[in-house]
Amino acid sequence: SLLFLLALCSLIALLPHPNSHTYTAQIYQSGQLLQSIPLYSVQENYTITLQGPKGEYNEIEVRPGSIGIVSASCPDKLCVGQGFIKDSMLPITCLPNQVVILLRPADDTEAAPDVITY
Repeated sequence: SLLFLLALCSLIALLPHPNSHTYTAQIYQSGQLLQSIPLYSVQENYTITLQGPKGEYNEIEVRPGSIGIVSASCPDKLCVGQGFIKDSMLPITCLPNQVVILLRPADDTEAAPDVITY
């Protein structure tokens, strides 16, 4: 019976849980914060296009609870391949166009260390 209880607790721990954090997306270009978007308040999908000084661009799609780059002028398109993010585990980066998208907990009143902090 103890083994059954341990197995049950392990199963519960592995099941997906509702997201306890609501996130704000912070969009940076060339190290400058351009926009902060509270993803929990987004009702419908929309896009933002960032233009760089040399004609480079990144098209960002904002969805309720997630954000991603859907089109870019960079040669490798790795940023597009990163897909949509819903938590703060990994940022989306486009190094050639100097674009970074970070998610921060909306209730984060000061910069707190996260998984990308060294």
